[in-house]
Order: sequence, then structure tokens, then C-alpha cells
Amino acid sequence: MRIGAAATAGLGLLAGAALFGAPSASGHGYTDTPISRQKLCANRTVSDCGPIQWEPQSVEGYKGFPAAGPADGKICAGGHAEFAQLDDPRGGNWPATRVNSGQPFDFRWQFTANHSTTDFKYYVTKNGWDPTKPLTRASLDPQPFLVVPYNGGRPDMTTIHRGSMPAGKTGRHMILAVWTVNDTPMAFYACSDVQF
Repeated sequence: MRIGAAATAGLGLLAGAALFGAPSASGHGYTDTPISRQKLCANRTVSDCGPIQWEPQSVEGYKGFPAAGPADGKICAGGHAEFAQLDDPRGGNWPATRVNSGQPFDFRWQFTANHSTTDFKYYVTKNGWDPTKPLTRASLDPQPFLVVPYNGGRPDMTTIHRGSMPAGKTGRHMILAVWTVNDTPMAFYACSDVQF
């Protein structure tokens, strides 16, 4: 009896230690319409993506963008060195979603965990942006073209924000979507290449 109880307790401690030491994904959401770079990697549409291909929901960085958050040149990866492939412009050759300037569009997020949310903000690059260079704040229009407040609410596991693509855009651009979590110091970042 004593040996059985000790063995059971020992196995319980071992299992607990294994769980305690196991890595956990910190991320919980990404955009798939227009398709984000992390989702392109997860779909294996592009190669040489590193670990983001297994966890597209994990591009989490500090909130407060554009005053705070990931550093310039590291925005698409949320400041994570292990996801640096998302910041690589690949010569401006990331696959791009075709969109129409000024037209209605459904921006869609997929979540693996939905947090209490402050808001979602959508930014677009300025006219004349160079798609062969990493994304910086200076390359974005200073104000988001769409803001969706949530006031602490939780989005559905698949959430669509109906809005309009920014007017006056032609050619290749990038849309930066930022999901600001309400009850942590974090936000999630998703970069989508588009062709107007």
C-alpha cells in the first residue's frame, strides 16, 4: 500500500513538473482576411518562416502603438526575434490580397483565445511606401483608417469588422492590424500585404 501511494504521489509530482516546465504559446489571434504574413506562413504559402508557421496566433507585443509597442523594423513580428521572418520584406514579394480603394471590406480575425479587448485599429502605409523595406511608423499614415472599440468586451472566436479600405490608395501597400488587450499590457499585431 505504502509503495503504491508513494509511486502515485511521485508520478503526480513528475507530471506536475513536466507541465510546469512545458512552454506555452503566449498568442491568441491573427488576421486571415486580408491574409496576414503569419497566416501565409501557417498555410505554407511561403517558406522559410521559422516557428511562426506553427503558431500564427502568437505575434504579441506591448500595447500603446504607435507611441509604444514593437520597435520600427520589428513591428510585423511584434518585436519577437524568433518571428523575424515576418519583418523581412522578401524584396517586396510577399503575396498580396487584391483590394479596392475606398470600398467596403470585411476584416476578419481568428482567435485561439479571446481576451477582454480595448479596441482594434487598422493602419495603412503611406503613398510611396517602399515594400522592399521593413515596416516603420514613418511609413504608415499617422491615424488608423478604422477603429473598432470593444470597451472591455470579448470578440467572438471568429470576428469580422466591416469597414472601408482607405481612399486614395493605389499599388502595393501594407495594412497593420492591432488588437489591444484590455486587461494586460499586451497587444497583437498582424501585417497584411495588399494590392490596391
